[in-house]
Amino acid sequence: MKVFNTLNRKKEELVPIEKGVFRMYSCGPTVYNYFHIGNARPFIIFDTLRRYLEYCGNTVYFVQNFTDIDDKMINKANELGITVKDLADQYIEEYFKDADGLGIKRATHHPRATDNIDAIISIVKELEDKGYAYNVDGDVYFSAKKFREYGKLSHQPLEDLESGARININEDKEDPMDFALWKKQKPGEPAWESPWGMGRPGWHIECSAMATKFLAKTIDIHSGGQDLIFPHHENEIAQSECCHGVPFANYWMHNGYINVDNRKMSKSLGNFFTVREIAAEFDYEVIRFFMLSAHYRSPINFSKDLMESAKSALDRIYNCLGDMRFIEGNAESRLDTSDAEKAFKNALDGFKEKYIAAMDDDLNTADAISVLFEIVSESNKAITAACGFSKETIAYAINMLTELGSILGLLQKAEETTDSEVDAILEERAKARAEKNWAKSDELRDKLKEMGIIVKDTPQGQQVTKA
Repeated sequence: MKVFNTLNRKKEELVPIEKGVFRMYSCGPTVYNYFHIGNARPFIIFDTLRRYLEYCGNTVYFVQNFTDIDDKMINKANELGITVKDLADQYIEEYFKDADGLGIKRATHHPRATDNIDAIISIVKELEDKGYAYNVDGDVYFSAKKFREYGKLSHQPLEDLESGARININEDKEDPMDFALWKKQKPGEPAWESPWGMGRPGWHIECSAMATKFLAKTIDIHSGGQDLIFPHHENEIAQSECCHGVPFANYWMHNGYINVDNRKMSKSLGNFFTVREIAAEFDYEVIRFFMLSAHYRSPINFSKDLMESAKSALDRIYNCLGDMRFIEGNAESRLDTSDAEKAFKNALDGFKEKYIAAMDDDLNTADAISVLFEIVSESNKAITAACGFSKETIAYAINMLTELGSILGLLQKAEETTDSEVDAILEERAKARAEKNWAKSDELRDKLKEMGIIVKDTPQGQQVTKA
């Protein structure tokens, strides 16, 4: 497999430090609200990378943090009149509701910054002892210019970063590019004891501390949104490598931005949407399908029309699965295989190879989804031909589609069952058709439609789907 490494700006073969084992860190949410669709993209993308690496037989130790202490959280908690911890507890619980809905697997570890204060203080102290950090009356800063490779991830020299960056003016800092590792407590803020007095960690340091604590000093993959390249990931590299003297991560992967109706998403423009809001109108799986329908490094445009298209596309795959499951239930079980069945299975095997090639090429989920539709098209031809395929052959196609879908976190919904009232109406309708009472048959079909049940008459009998 090859991935685009932001550090070197090129596709590179993905080779783990330890054979068959990947240690991967992905930046998680700041838990002061529901996460928005911009957050959802990296969560989905890098969950898919993890799924694919595991599908290929690797063990993946995956860490995604929760930032549960920062200015936004303190301000929001004060507005609500609750503690920062209560706020974090609430929105971590809400995060998992949305993440579970999106099919995002739980990380090996989901550490909170506030549960790892000792590890954070240890790194800050080490940086201070080595001369990379300095204390100003309880605030500890990292001296960016002392790390000669600062800017290597964003591929800009320090001077260009300094001139182009939006820097908070702070007279206490020795240089505008220096950043906070530890912040002195302000009145009413949560704080922890430290060698520099009561205070709390800066944003960047928590990821370095937790990646090291739960994975290693050098990890295989670090991932996140493109907006995190500078300053967050650049600062993580600087503080981690100055502390430990080894590379922090061998591969850096970043997804592209998401726009809404071709405009940058922002609250001021009124086009800011949380996943929870979108899920009220579209199924979570549709959101995931939409996010994977473009290459992860490309910008993606979000709109209601595009979501409707994603829903229709996903429905097409599920309809094919439903048709095949229905035929499988009525097909004959036999071991001998016709030439047509052999050709069908060979075609499916070719599609699987094409799918693997797409995923191996920098996690090209867009092309992988295109392959799923090729499988759907080929399967629909086989179904239409009514060529008497065996139960085993139909099952092979079903398993192929669900197996490849599972890598993307898709197509895992169980076949829906009908209730007793619907079963009774179907039985009555079958009897009416046997008696050639077409008027009664149509009446019962319309009644089922009003109940949200669609009936399709096939040579194998009545096929039922939800509307």
